[in-house]
Amino acid sequence: MKVERLAVVGLGLLGGSVALAARKRGAAREVVGATRSADAAATALAAGAVDRVAPIAEVARGADLLVLATPVGAMAAMVRQMHPGLAAGSGAVITDVGSVKASLVDTLPGLLSPGCCYVGSHPMAGSHHRGMSHARADLFEGAVCVVTEAADPRAGARVVAFWEALGARVVRRTAVQHDAEVAWVSHLPHLLAFAFAGSLAAAPGSAAELAGAGFRDFTRIARSDAELWADILTENRKALAAPLGAAGSQLEAIAKALEAGDAEGLDRLLSAARSALFPAPPASRSATDTATARARGDRSKGDSD
Repeated sequence: MKVERLAVVGLGLLGGSVALAARKRGAAREVVGATRSADAAATALAAGAVDRVAPIAEVARGADLLVLATPVGAMAAMVRQMHPGLAAGSGAVITDVGSVKASLVDTLPGLLSPGCCYVGSHPMAGSHHRGMSHARADLFEGAVCVVTEAADPRAGARVVAFWEALGARVVRRTAVQHDAEVAWVSHLPHLLAFAFAGSLAAAPGSAAELAGAGFRDFTRIARSDAELWADILTENRKALAAPLGAAGSQLEAIAKALEAGDAEGLDRLLSAARSALFPAPPASRSATDTATARARGDRSKGDSD
């Protein structure tokens, strides 16, 4: 079912891409945006991503679906500011693109007018770039999008249908399951990449001349927005404790094997690590697909992972 009026709050990389994708794929008859950035508003209007830009207090008026595309820590404040436009009994559905779900599932429903419903979403798509100028209509094509539990199954079905209309592959998780799983596959990798990047302050200056593809692959996500990722990692700190502890144990075991000159022990550790990896992507993925994925920066968050 096509959305009559889509409201997108936050016109950065992800919010702008939601708006562009909805227009390109005909998922909404009207798209209204809200942003505090005059540059983002001008860019979104010039690109045809939105029909108009409205103040945050008015953007929800008449909308049947709203997408919050601000940092997770700011979403509750955004909903409070939008409250005058969320009329009781309007049936509006609110979703988001946030990288952490449990805190939103616990907080946002209590801020809504009767008859409105919150359903959490998290498209696993993005880039280390940020801003409306980097938004793209194809960002969600083929990407996994997590949709959480919904108090109203019909609202959940509407959110699933919306993301599928943007080309995403929807999977369902509870908020707690989502946070535990992304801690392993998204948040810990970013944290380790940032930690390694920080350690480079101790590296010889001339080492930069030797950095090749492996270095670029490993450090790309450390170029993501620091303020955004500080927000994400702090919000999901409880779920991060287990994967961070496991990674620390692995590093400690590797360090001990190195210190002892134990090549056989190190081989066992590295072999076990390789075996623990998830299955590789299907071999049928074309070179063009791979190049496109690299160009998109699959899949590190720019505005809100």
